[in-house]
Amino acid sequence: MSRFVRASKYRHVFGQSGKKEYGIENLKITNSAWDTNYIAASAQYLSVNWNASGGGAFAILPLPSPFNPLPHGFPFKVPDVIPLARGHTAPVLDTDWSPFDDSVVASAGEDGKALIWKVDANAFSGWGTEGWEPKDFDPVLRIDVTPRRVGQVVWHPTANHVLATSTGEHTVKLWDLASPEDAKSVLSGHGDAIQSLAFNPTGTLLVTTSRDRKIRLFDPRTGGEAVRIAEGHSGVKGARAVWLGEHDRIATTGFSKMSDRQVSLWEAGSLNNIKTTTIDQSSGVLMPFWSDNNILFLAGKGDGNVRYYEYEHDVLHPIAEHKSTDPQRGMCFLPRRALSVSDCEIARAYKIYGSTVEPIAFIVPRKSDSFQSDIYPPAPSSEPALTAGEFFSGKTAPPKLVSLEDGAVFAGQAPTAVPSASASSLPTPTRTSTAPAPAPAPAPAPVLSTPTLDPVSPKVAEPTASPISVSRSASIAFEDTSSASPTSVLPPQPQIITSADNEVGVLRNENTKLSGELREAREKIRNLELAVETYKANARKAAALLDA
Repeated sequence: MSRFVRASKYRHVFGQSGKKEYGIENLKITNSAWDTNYIAASAQYLSVNWNASGGGAFAILPLPSPFNPLPHGFPFKVPDVIPLARGHTAPVLDTDWSPFDDSVVASAGEDGKALIWKVDANAFSGWGTEGWEPKDFDPVLRIDVTPRRVGQVVWHPTANHVLATSTGEHTVKLWDLASPEDAKSVLSGHGDAIQSLAFNPTGTLLVTTSRDRKIRLFDPRTGGEAVRIAEGHSGVKGARAVWLGEHDRIATTGFSKMSDRQVSLWEAGSLNNIKTTTIDQSSGVLMPFWSDNNILFLAGKGDGNVRYYEYEHDVLHPIAEHKSTDPQRGMCFLPRRALSVSDCEIARAYKIYGSTVEPIAFIVPRKSDSFQSDIYPPAPSSEPALTAGEFFSGKTAPPKLVSLEDGAVFAGQAPTAVPSASASSLPTPTRTSTAPAPAPAPAPAPVLSTPTLDPVSPKVAEPTASPISVSRSASIAFEDTSSASPTSVLPPQPQIITSADNEVGVLRNENTKLSGELREAREKIRNLELAVETYKANARKAAALLDA
């Protein structure tokens, strides 16, 4: 054994679980067997997939933490009945918060729909007080993505109002929320169910893992089939993928044929495997999370361990492991711009176990109280770098970054190349902060480079047309950035009404009537749930009075 220890400022990072009052208890976590994280976080809220009757729902909760005060009146043990985001007619499978608005969340469901929600902070006033009545959230945008399920939903990292969804038809669809009547791009070619998808930091590439044991790399704006395909993990169980920040590398987790849990590194441009490491022989899916501190976190479902590794020169160096006796069902990480820099917190996870959500802070022990610039590289900002129209028209821009020392926002550096496009020059980062006084210069931004792909001409599959129904609300406005195209005025054509048209009209009327009856039935179910919970609460109060 070598007597020399590798120098690293993260060698002593430790995970610290939050106290009981900083967690959330009495949650009814979904029983769905679909492999997602069950929880997502913005800088202000948590979303948790809920076990609800009469359709699908998820909970939206104010964000408690050891480093942020609890919202006024919010108990760490939530009431039996709370406001839920109802709108799906089947279980909710995945949620994701917008990187540019901490109060906007997207949800995906077994019913084949993607819904957008805007959270009103007033919905949480008076929680748990006498006479308080929960009021469910309403979606502000509804998209019928596919007749089958929508398994994952992911926001674009640099373009505003761009959403990616994976479907039960083994495709990925990209949407512009300003004009969601049709998918802007359809990524096809998967031979089985899609297990995960992830954008690179500039959003010019997208990687997917699938049950057909392959890893695919797409140009999300071109659509069609993958520009790169590689053999992934040989096991069929859940495989996940995550980009290693500005590095041209992808990390995947999966299983071998002998059910060993593995983590692999891939070169992003060619999808060549760099190294595959066996972790252990547990059966739970490994959930990977990347931090811009060059740290990869691996959290296993069904065990209480969170392993973390430092990436350096194509090697994942083990740092330490956070151990717990409570096995996690799901986990998410807080956006880095919301961390507590005064406590030297470089990452914060929210872990689901049983009916509880527990925060875990990963801290670098330092004695100094001053800002530690060496462990806080600039974080992705809440300001978008592109509009949806600019992105789909072919424009590329680096993500905007924020200094965690003074909050100054500035542009990163442009990628060196884009698939099917020539390399572009690297502009000098420029400040866009509107602060009245000049702030100290932040640490230099990392160079975000997109791997150069060899020219290929994959066969483009024609997307299958599917009906899209959209409902809007005035509580959120999506900017329409698409340019208007001239339309020709055609003379009116004679309309021929056939017996088939009449039959279709009858069926539509019948469906409209059934939809109204279904809404009434759901409302009755909701009222019955409230009555049952009220009855239980009264029974508990009566028993307590009798015992006294």
